[in-house]
Amino acid sequence: MAEEAEPTVPGAPTGGPAAPPRIAPWLLVYTVGRFAIAAALVLLLWWLGLDFWSGALFGLLLSMPVSYLLLRPSRERLTEGLAARSLARRQAKERLNARLSGDETA
Repeated sequence: MAEEAEPTVPGAPTGGPAAPPRIAPWLLVYTVGRFAIAAALVLLLWWLGLDFWSGALFGLLLSMPVSYLLLRPSRERLTEGLAARSLARRQAKERLNARLSGDETA
């Protein structure tokens, strides 16, 4: 069975590991986008004549696939940022464990 290659964190210009990308802006864009799409669809269905509960229910249900399609770029950037952050955290933990066990010199 072939072993998987260990992913690496991109290097910073100073030679050390690069800082993980910021995820807060992409999380904000994605969250606001989901709310905006849901609100727009609910309002559209109300405007088309559906009653309050039917418009709200169908608008929220329709917002899921619409958001999935329209917010793909921001969702992918958010996923990449979270993966890079997780990898950087795992590598920092491994370095700390190596230093604590005495395997690595300071």
